[in-house]
Amino acid sequence: MTALTLTLIRLAFLAVLWLFVIAAVGVVRTDLFGSAAPARRQARKAQRPPRPAPPPKQPRAYRSGDSGPIMRQSPNQLFVTAGALAGTTLGLSNQQITIGRANDATLVLNDDYASTRHARLFPQDGQWIVEDLGSTNGTYLDRQKVTQPTPVPVGVPIRIGKTVLELRR
Repeated sequence: MTALTLTLIRLAFLAVLWLFVIAAVGVVRTDLFGSAAPARRQARKAQRPPRPAPPPKQPRAYRSGDSGPIMRQSPNQLFVTAGALAGTTLGLSNQQITIGRANDATLVLNDDYASTRHARLFPQDGQWIVEDLGSTNGTYLDRQKVTQPTPVPVGVPIRIGKTVLELRR
């Protein structure tokens, strides 16, 4: 091989190595700080033309047992049904619950598929709402990906990574 060919191969290898390092730093930054800063997110939203709102979905009615009337009482606990924290119960008050790997989250998940600040549950107008906080792998409510704040019926599974949560009475 000539010296020129060897130098070009070294430069190409160096360029690929730098691209890998930049990609790795980007992933770590996204995991630590979220996908975009709120100010940049707001600026992007202001530049886009508004999309027409999809028609509201009718919430499905879930029965608490095999038979009987549909109960409309608000839930009083958040129960972890699957994952590393299975069996954990959190009492619900009028405070929001943040879920993720961050140490300051209300429910700290030790799950490789959960983001640092993955999702939040908050009360609004007598019902609990789940909102995905820009997580990498998404938040699912009864096998549907949560793309906007969505009401959570009692007993419907919320999946965050390998962790499954339910609101219970």
